[in-house]
Amino acid sequence: MTEIRVSDWNELNEQLYQNSFNETIGRIRSTYAFRGVSSADYPLTTSLSRLGGEYARMEQHLLRNFRKYARRSDVQTDSVWNWLAVAQHHGLPTRLLDWTFSPQVAMHFATARLREFEHDAVIWTVDFVKAHALLPRPLREEMESESADVFTVEMLARRADTLEDFDALGDDPFVLFLEPPSLDDRIVNQFALFSVMSCPETHLEEWLAAHPELYRRIVIPAELKWEVRDKLDQANVTERVLFPGLDGLSAWLKRYYSPRSP
Repeated sequence: MTEIRVSDWNELNEQLYQNSFNETIGRIRSTYAFRGVSSADYPLTTSLSRLGGEYARMEQHLLRNFRKYARRSDVQTDSVWNWLAVAQHHGLPTRLLDWTFSPQVAMHFATARLREFEHDAVIWTVDFVKAHALLPRPLREEMESESADVFTVEMLARRADTLEDFDALGDDPFVLFLEPPSLDDRIVNQFALFSVMSCPETHLEEWLAAHPELYRRIVIPAELKWEVRDKLDQANVTERVLFPGLDGLSAWLKRYYSPRSP
């Protein structure tokens, strides 16, 4: 694993766009997923694991009851992967972890919480193409047949109808990156991406530690946060855009007009 502590705005952007140039097509086409976290001390844990206790046993109960009580119109098709994406989107504890294709969106989430401004932030970057090269053969074959770099819910459903089927695809734990359906403007504007582990009890951070060539941690020092935050606001990368609606608008205005802490 490589950890880089940047010193200014320009270095932050240089690091986030490092290795993004695709020589084959002569264009910028990053193969990295980004996750911005407001404190560099926070681990890569899912909302399901944060339940504590025997959380893995609770997974099927949570999802079954979510499917039972939600409206059928809330999902495009009755697939476990559609239901899981909708559940994660609306705050149900799941084994999914939120990522984005956008470096700027990751910067936003690293600097959106003013009460964390005294702490360093971090942006995790994971090369999903290299991670997917380690997938079990059926999943690699699905990607090759679609000439895709990440999965859609339809692609994944063709190889695993249930979470149990998914977990059984490989003898060793693996991680897969899944692009959710465009459920609403929030997912679209955040350029959202999910990671999913083949076992709910396997932590992505531990898995990555065994594959240090796949990821980096880019640390944003606490003293740099205000500059990053103000420049993102100037670029219109704000709650008003990323969380369309009155809640996002109110969150943006509250933060934007808050006084700068010493």
